[in-house]
Amino acid sequence: MSNKVSVLVAGSWGTALASVLADNGKEVLLWSRNEDQVKEINESHINSRFLPDIELSPLIVATNSLQEAVEETDAIILVVPSSGMREVASYIRPFLKKNVLLIHATKGFETGSLKRMTEVLSDELPEVDPKRLVVLSGPSHAEEVIRKCPTTVVVAAQELDAAEAAQDLLINSYFRVYTNPDVAGVEVGGALKNIIALGAGLTDGLGFGDNAKAALLTRGLAEIARLGAAMGANPLTFAGLAGIGDLIVTCTSQHSRNWRAGNKLAKGIPLDAVLKEMGMVVEGVKTTKAAYELSRTYDVVMPITDELHNVLFEGKSPQLAAQDLMGRVRTHEIEEIANGSATNWLA
Repeated sequence: MSNKVSVLVAGSWGTALASVLADNGKEVLLWSRNEDQVKEINESHINSRFLPDIELSPLIVATNSLQEAVEETDAIILVVPSSGMREVASYIRPFLKKNVLLIHATKGFETGSLKRMTEVLSDELPEVDPKRLVVLSGPSHAEEVIRKCPTTVVVAAQELDAAEAAQDLLINSYFRVYTNPDVAGVEVGGALKNIIALGAGLTDGLGFGDNAKAALLTRGLAEIARLGAAMGANPLTFAGLAGIGDLIVTCTSQHSRNWRAGNKLAKGIPLDAVLKEMGMVVEGVKTTKAAYELSRTYDVVMPITDELHNVLFEGKSPQLAAQDLMGRVRTHEIEEIANGSATNWLA
């Protein structure tokens, strides 16, 4: 593999991953549509909008040309919002090198099709073997990674050598990378935890306390695993970095834009105003709508997701949503399957 790696786009997470790669001695091409941002990164070595007060490595070179960004690189990391993944993938297709290592670090589903990001990439990039598409996920705030705080993540691909190539590309003394063969599980866990993070922000904003948030995380994980298993994931994946690990960090930290959005909603700020004030993509909002639809497609019970959907899109008050969750019909946490041969711990 050559020493050049491309990262698309220059948001907070893309910039943090570019910094990891630069620390590993890679020459990084960081793509942005914004000409002023490109100029600032190249001339001042900062990305003031997303990661202020952090000096970037001179090994990171920004460009607003997708062709320049990808045509000479053997590895590309896509950190594109889920709503833009298909468009960007279609644009880079003519310029990809054969056998390029393609990694995505986007946590969400495509609106409308409800497809995972590797499925979107397979649609738009038929020349790339889908078994070699890699997803990067796990508990990893950009604000901490850029400061070299110890972080662990996971990369998943159907073919182990592709996952290990991504692992070798990124791993270093502060950024530890594990591999996993469960692409669907890693993608589903990374996407759905944003829904629960919105709920955690709401519970904190409403002053419900630690008991409520612990319950939300625990029952939220059950919902994630239920839907994930229905979509073909290994339930054990949700006990790992892409599941409980990412859930904890996203639901308990003010670095989390999904937590912050939920917290603002609890203060009575309308959703449109919250999203405008955030100034960055809050994937959990669109993911809530996608998960609501997926739960119906796969006939999976997801009461937390249902109530958050009602709060976000139906005008229901968070207080009433909490009351309705607490007033659900009683059930078992662990329920035996009728034939007694297995247990449904995700009930």
